[in-house]
Amino acid sequence: MSHKLFVGSLPWTTSDDALKSKFESFGAVISAKVIKDRQTGRSKGFGFVEMENPGEAEQAIQALNGSDFDGRKIIVSDARSKE
Repeated sequence: MSHKLFVGSLPWTTSDDALKSKFESFGAVISAKVIKDRQTGRSKGFGFVEMENPGEAEQAIQALNGSDFDGRKIIVSDARSKE
């Protein structure tokens, strides 16, 4: 069963591939998506990473939450479902 993570405070220049590679050292990444504004196409500064293994996702949270990513301190947590 996959596990979805929220990643906040991303640098504005972060690409989907850069986000994916940041998490790949912790395990298999199914998808990584930086959320963009529909009007401008610019990053909104957050994204989601879906990892294959919940244990690996937890390791990524512990290691990356509060870490530096291209000069910004990122937030990594479990993604909450839409209500």
